[in-house]
Amino acid sequence: MTKRTEALQMVKSLQSRLVAGLEKQAGLPFMATEWHRDGGRHGGGVRFGLADSTLLDRASVNVSQVHYEGEPERKLASATALSTIVHPAHPRAPSVHIHMSWTELKSGTSYWRIMADLNPAIPNPRHTERVIEGLRKASPSVFDEAEQQGNRYFFIPALERYRGVVHYYLENYNTGDFAADEGLAKRVGEASIDTYLELLGEPHSPATTEEIAIQRAYHTLYFFQVLTLDRGTTAGLLVHNQNDLGILGSLPPRINKNLLASWRSRMEPPQGKLLDRLLAELPNTGTCIIDDEIKQKLADAVRAHYQNNPEALGLQASGNSSPPTINNHR
Repeated sequence: MTKRTEALQMVKSLQSRLVAGLEKQAGLPFMATEWHRDGGRHGGGVRFGLADSTLLDRASVNVSQVHYEGEPERKLASATALSTIVHPAHPRAPSVHIHMSWTELKSGTSYWRIMADLNPAIPNPRHTERVIEGLRKASPSVFDEAEQQGNRYFFIPALERYRGVVHYYLENYNTGDFAADEGLAKRVGEASIDTYLELLGEPHSPATTEEIAIQRAYHTLYFFQVLTLDRGTTAGLLVHNQNDLGILGSLPPRINKNLLASWRSRMEPPQGKLLDRLLAELPNTGTCIIDDEIKQKLADAVRAHYQNNPEALGLQASGNSSPPTINNHR
């Protein structure tokens, strides 16, 4: 069995684990959407999603694998990934983001990218401690390094604050022992999923108007970080346009446009132009619903911005290193 096949089986097992747990709690089935890279010639993927349920405002659990066999000019041999985001309906239930990916280059270089972060609108210290405990237990030897890289990656300079309260991130991770590294990714994934499902299942009293407003403001911050800083999102949009809705499945369902616009003056050039493009694609309302039509417009806006301002890629978030993901696909 090839390493990419093993990696695909592993991330599919995590996808099934999370989807099954979410379906059980939501009491509803997720919808599967398949997408193809170049008609399937270079791979593709399947994402499971659910939106506007009593439990979940939006959830997207995507597994993909792309490869470039028969194209020797391409640097990338294969890339296999699980990318998931869950935004619960209740303001006191935290959002979660989990990403596990295995990348192989034709040069022989290969590495894992392992991410898990807890994103509450209303922080709960007990939740934070529980997630940290699970991640530390799953990876005691690398937890401190992952936390340090995560804190760096999820800091938002323009707002002088973090996205989320727990940040776990290992970039370019390869000890030379594939089985051990895959085992680490699997343990971190399973710990993140199981702990999150435990927290999501907690009961809550009805949300107050103030709590809903806090959640809307936090989702606006989340939207801002994903579309102006997140390196993985940007790379995905620039590499191809065949899974834009899947890549932007991480966006929350509703944001506060007026709050978003208020951050324009804080942005370093040329990123202010990017925010202008994003604002222009949003409805002219205070509360904006981020549906599929809007997501496609946002994807096009991000792509156009970086095509016109490639130097702005240097302003994106990073851990201790920044792999040349976009160039690897060329």
